[in-house]
Amino acid sequence: MSDAPFYQAQHREVEWFQAAYAARLPVMIKGPTGCGKSRLVEHMAHRLGRELLTVSCNEDMTASDLIGRFLLDANGTRWIDGPLTTAARTGAICYLDEVVEARQDTTVVIHALTDHRRTLTLDKTGEKIQAHPDFQLVISYNPGYQSLTKDLKPSTKQRFVALDLDYPEAALESQIVQGETGIGADRADALVRIAGMARALKGHGLVEGVSTRLLVYAAQLMLQGVGAREAARLALAYPITDDADVRSSLEHAIDAVFA
Repeated sequence: MSDAPFYQAQHREVEWFQAAYAARLPVMIKGPTGCGKSRLVEHMAHRLGRELLTVSCNEDMTASDLIGRFLLDANGTRWIDGPLTTAARTGAICYLDEVVEARQDTTVVIHALTDHRRTLTLDKTGEKIQAHPDFQLVISYNPGYQSLTKDLKPSTKQRFVALDLDYPEAALESQIVQGETGIGADRADALVRIAGMARALKGHGLVEGVSTRLLVYAAQLMLQGVGAREAARLALAYPITDDADVRSSLEHAIDAVFA
């Protein structure tokens, strides 16, 4: 078996996820953009030896996109399972990424799969599926983007155990950047310092700070021969803001760190 996707635990989330899976409890992972939510799920699916079916949720997603639909072919119509139905049948882990982006009437379809029933009813076919013993449902979202129109109903939230992730402490984040890319400690430390400065601007011109994912991108650019300052601008400053003043502040921080 190939190596598991790299994931550096911040606390005991790997242990807690594994315990939730052993009990077949649905898991909700909360945290800011690019902090490692999806990577944790990928790592755990590999560690547990389960297939992972990932759905990137959006506001146009319907229940049929999750459950399945009838499609026309040369012989008439045939039913095609959606990713949620496939996972429930086969015992895979179904991961709904950024689930709050989906319409609330869509997410209601997961309710019977996330309690003692562990069932999924296909209204269009009349079939009632008993979830495979190895099936697990995992969802994630960014609480920083919650609003009255984009949030999970309490009746949905209370069906999950929750893991709260955040950006790692500086030393650990540097280890993650090094582990993901192979870049040296000095340059990884410098990128993490810039991220700390950018995150201090959250709420003061930035909606959200630099993610760990973007630090990895900056390191990868450096390893391709892009200069440190240029790589930091391309990955850490330009993607997160178009405000000239905020961008100037970030560029000054980059120049200071890589002086």
